[in-house]
Amino acid sequence: MSYPNYDASYYGPPPQSHPNGTTILVLGILSLVVCGILGPFAWVMGNKALREIDESGHYFENRGTIQAGRICGIISSALMIIGVGVFVLMFGIGMIASISSPSSY
Repeated sequence: MSYPNYDASYYGPPPQSHPNGTTILVLGILSLVVCGILGPFAWVMGNKALREIDESGHYFENRGTIQAGRICGIISSALMIIGVGVFVLMFGIGMIASISSPSSY
C-alpha cells in the first residue's frame, strides 16, 4: 500500500508562533499582579503583534496568548489611570481643606 506524497502547498505552511507572544502575556500578567506601569507596554506590543499577524496572512498559533496579554495590559492601564485620578482628587481635596481651615497657632 502506498501513501500519497505530502504536498505542502495543499495543506499550507505549518503554524508558527509569533516571537513576542509569550513576552506580551508575561508583561500583561505582571502588570496586573506586580507593577501596573507594564500595562501600557503590553497593550502597545499586543496591538503591534496583532497587526503583524493580520497583515502577514499566515496562521499563528499563539494569537490567543497575544490577545490575553493585550487585554491584561488594557485592564491594568485603566486601573492605573483610575488610581492616579483618585490620588489627584484626594490630594486636591486635602489641599483645599488645609487652605480653607483656620489655623490655630
